[in-house]
Amino acid sequence: MRLSLSINLALAISGANVHAAPSPPGYGQKSAYPLCRSNAAFASVDDARPRLFDYNGTGPGFFAGTNTWWASHILSDADLEQTFRQIKDTQLQVTRVWGFGSVNADPGPATVFFQLLNSTGSYINYAANGIPRLDAVVSYAEKVGIKVVLPFVNNWSDLGGIASYNAAFGGNATSWYTDKRSQTVYRDYIKLLVNRYKCSPAIFAWELGNEPRCNGCDSNVIYNWAKETSEFIKSLDHRHMVTLGDEGWFAPGDGIGDGSYGYSGAEGVDFVKNLGIESLDYVSPAAVFLTVKEANSAKGTLHLYPDSWGYNETWGST
Repeated sequence: MRLSLSINLALAISGANVHAAPSPPGYGQKSAYPLCRSNAAFASVDDARPRLFDYNGTGPGFFAGTNTWWASHILSDADLEQTFRQIKDTQLQVTRVWGFGSVNADPGPATVFFQLLNSTGSYINYAANGIPRLDAVVSYAEKVGIKVVLPFVNNWSDLGGIASYNAAFGGNATSWYTDKRSQTVYRDYIKLLVNRYKCSPAIFAWELGNEPRCNGCDSNVIYNWAKETSEFIKSLDHRHMVTLGDEGWFAPGDGIGDGSYGYSGAEGVDFVKNLGIESLDYVSPAAVFLTVKEANSAKGTLHLYPDSWGYNETWGST
């Protein structure tokens, strides 16, 4: 009775259009936007040249992409289509769009959010300011002819992130990776999006998260989370690529660098070790892609924020 009452209260928040996550993932309410209508090829790591992607079925090659994280959080279809057409017109082929947006209280119809998290569970927002915005992203990407990378969660508190899980279920930024309840809700959300869009060639790759970190943790925490989560995604969808989304931190055992911040392992991420996860097709946080098919070669990507990390300009030449 307590659960039913809590669900009813949550449903009332957004005009009875926020649904409990345990309903069949990926289906919920049918998309009002056409999905999976494109005959485009699915992107993949090229078998013959595994440091390159076969982006559109014509063989391995190079291409440029961008990061429009905000595209899923605009309410205007016209603005979204214009954004994607301008990306296409500049000959960019891939854009990363945040597939997450979680809140702990309903912000109202003018703000986009996909999940409402509270102590009673996770509720999926199927109102106009919810999942339909992701439907629109995938649909217009198909229509225009570009591909998108969709991350499932944010390490940072922007648009909810891990902090919104912790506010609902307890824990902190480091315990989240092993917290049973948070990980169950996280996987339910993954299942919803993967099942909803796995038929679409507009998905370039599923991304586990934006810049996952576990400050002060042993690197096995992120490694095990990434391995198990990527294997879970592959069990749902074997056609699309999966990537981690990390920044590229090194650990002392890698024998790289001078032991300063970027090489210290302080953020609990071992870039070299994570490259060995076979269920990750490439390790990438954003816009530069290298694959993980070759076990003994460079096959990942990184974020660089030298100013905020305390490095000067000469670091870029070392």
